[in-house]
Amino acid sequence: MENDLGAKVKKLRISHGLTQEDVAKALDVTPGYISNVENGRNLMTLRMLSYYAELTGVSLDYLAGSVDKEYQKTALDNEIIQLVQKLDTDKKEKLISTLRIWA
Repeated sequence: MENDLGAKVKKLRISHGLTQEDVAKALDVTPGYISNVENGRNLMTLRMLSYYAELTGVSLDYLAGSVDKEYQKTALDNEIIQLVQKLDTDKKEKLISTLRIWA
């Protein structure tokens, strides 16, 4: 069993005779999103994983497996960046002050 989510997604898609377009339509996403998942550029959200598991008849545990520690670090960094981008200037300055204290 592969630990790579993208490889699992692709293998399941092919074994079910589905195209990336078929999967994209079923999950209400773009074929490019599916391609990015299969090539390891994106991970599916929990909701997408759940839908994909149902679509392909596998358990969510099989799909999710364990998340690579390096990806977890990157995902945390990306989440921080996304949250910070939503803050106004005053809140960003307060956040920087707080981070300086912690660092």
